Amino acid sequence: MSALNLVYPMFAMVLLTATVLMVLFRRRARAVRDGTVTSRYFRVYQGESEPESSAAAARHFANLFEAPVLFYAACLAAMVAAIGDVATLILAWLYVLARVIHAGVHLGDNRLRRRIAAYALSWLILLALWISIVIAVAQKS
Repeated sequence: MSALNLVYPMFAMVLLTATVLMVLFRRRARAVRDGTVTSRYFRVYQGESEPESSAAAARHFANLFEAPVLFYAACLAAMVAAIGDVATLILAWLYVLARVIHAGVHLGDNRLRRRIAAYALSWLILLALWISIVIAVAQKS
């Protein structure tokens, strides 16, 4: 199996990020259209309060540039080191799945326990991915 196959879960994360951006845009546009907030608020994000639904989407969008950066780095490291084993690919896809679940909860009913569980699971998978890559690199040395 080729390490280049890791590009597919990476692209899936990019698609998730783009989807969340579209959700954010729609929610903000709806808030302005409904009069919940004025468009002026979005110039400097001061003077009013952003509605909860768009604030949650904004927070989630920002979150996709935090821990997932370590996911992209892990995948790139595995690709550079030519680590393309099945376990690495499965862990990468499991991470994407956990982040999709996290997004669904955060942008859906936003139940805190479910959201924390999905987030924690994604971190455990990310750590397992990094550990497997480090072990594979160590075995190659």
